Parts: sequence; C-alpha cells; structure tokens
Amino acid sequence: MTRLPPAAIDTFRGLFSGPMFQPADAGYHEARQIWNAMIDRKPALIVQCHSAEDVVAAVNFGRDQSMLISVKGGGHNIAGNAVCDDGLMIDLSPMRDVEVDVVKQRAFVGPGCTLAHFDAAAQAHGLATPLGINSTTGVAGLTLGGGFGWLSRKFGMTVDNLVSVDMVTADGRQTRASATENPDLFWGTRGGGGNFGIVTRFEFQLHPVGPELLSGLIVFPFNQAKSVLTQFARFTETMPDELSVWLVIRHAPPLPFLPDSVHGEPIIALAICYAGDPEIGEELIAPLRSFGKAHGEHIGVQPYVNWQQAFDPLLTNGARN
Repeated sequence: MTRLPPAAIDTFRGLFSGPMFQPADAGYHEARQIWNAMIDRKPALIVQCHSAEDVVAAVNFGRDQSMLISVKGGGHNIAGNAVCDDGLMIDLSPMRDVEVDVVKQRAFVGPGCTLAHFDAAAQAHGLATPLGINSTTGVAGLTLGGGFGWLSRKFGMTVDNLVSVDMVTADGRQTRASATENPDLFWGTRGGGGNFGIVTRFEFQLHPVGPELLSGLIVFPFNQAKSVLTQFARFTETMPDELSVWLVIRHAPPLPFLPDSVHGEPIIALAICYAGDPEIGEELIAPLRSFGKAHGEHIGVQPYVNWQQAFDPLLTNGARN
C-alpha cells in the first residue's frame, strides 16, 4: 500500500473542502463501495469533492504524488473503473446540484447526479432529455459513454443533447468545451468515456416530455419467441419515433401481474414507452398484443420518472447502492 507523506496530505487538506479517507479511517470502506458489489478495490486515498476547486486540488495532488487516479460520479459504474487499488479515488458524488433554465430549456447538472436527480428536477417543469433506463445510473458515466434511453428515438442519444461541459484537465486547468469552445475536446468528450478530463458540470438541452407517459410491459411465453420476434421486426419498420419498444429475453422476475407459475421461467417481453399523447399511444401499441398469447401485461399512463425507476428492482441482486 502506498505510504503518502503526512506533510503532503496536510497541505492538500488545506486546499480541499470535502472529507478524505485513508484505509484506517472510519467511513473508508463505505466510501470505496460502488453499485457493482463484485468490485472490491482499495484506494490509498479517497477524496469527496464539493466543488470544481476541490477537483483541481485533487488532480494536482494525485499528479504530484505520481498516483493512479480513478473517478467516481454517480457510483453505478458496472465496469468498476471508479475505484482503483493503491491510488487516488476522486469521488464526485457529493456534487449533485441540478439547475433548470425553463425559458431556454437547459439543465446544468453536477457530475455526482444519478438519473433520478436529473429527471426529478427536469420533470418538475415537464422537461427531460434522453438518459438511460435505470434511475440509479450516474449521469456522468452514461453521458461520457454516449447514452441512450426511452426518449432516444425521438430526441437522439444523450451526447446529442449535450451542449457543453466544464472540466478539469490532467494539468489541473479548469476549461469549458462546447461546439464553439475547444471543439476538439468537446468532440472527444462526447463518447470518450471520461478519458479527456474530469467533468464538473454538464449542460443539456431539454425537451417537453410528460410528465405522464404511456408505458409498461407485455410478457409472452418463451415458446412463442419466433412468432413474437418475427412480428416485432415488421412492426419496427413503421412505428413512429415517439414510440420505443424494447424486446427483452430473460427469466421472469416475480412481477405481480404474472402468475406465480411463470416466475423464474424463460420469457420474451416487450417494454413500451410512448413519448406523446397517451390516447394515440394506445392505438399504436394495440397490434403488439396480437403477437401471441401473453402471460400478462401491465401498461398504463404513469409519471415518466416512475417508468425510469421501473427496472431498478431487477438490477439489485448482487449490487449495493
């Protein structure tokens, strides 16, 4: 384990506003955990940033100490890259501010936000941008990887709606990137996976959405998969951009609208979200019910934020929040 010079840490503490954790400190083991419980790495130092200035101080410290640096945003991080062994973990999760400009339809989002934080703030004004399908996902990791969700057929990928980023580069400089400022950096950021700097604020374009949409599931037996797949392929050729229908093959979770005998059995399901008038949506999805004899369905008008959270329980096994 790396032994950090006490004098260097003391100097660092004077420049940093958030908490720090070394392996012997109370709170260290909680701070190093992410959603994916398979990841069990032990950084030499964890710092929890409250501002862009904290990020600058952390980057400079890590560089000066020749430390491996990992960055945690919302903490979903299936791949586990947010945590490093024997290095510096820069934790942005306290930076969860969301500001919504209703007139310009823009959102300014901190790098520690999850989809739940962003969606709640934007949907308070009937606005949204395409994000993922689980509310526990971090906005930063999703965006820097490209990002898509229920609204992507209508409004594009998450990065298509990214207007600008504020970031700290490896040399500790704060900079801004957009289509007109540092455009090459902005191009790389939109899908580069966080390899060009640490984003301290995202600016997104918003769109009128909901706040209530038609959404839900139709679940068919797996032995009807060929029929469902064939008809689904034809259906997608003409369905409008406002309608997203995802086909899912898996073992049935214990959903309350399914018979107990189906739980744990292979199924083929259609997950549906219509980003428009629910009455029009009902007409559009009617043919889906004829694809086979369904085990059951649960479709209705519900808040968009509820649908964004609907798949969260299906991903909790072997995970920690």
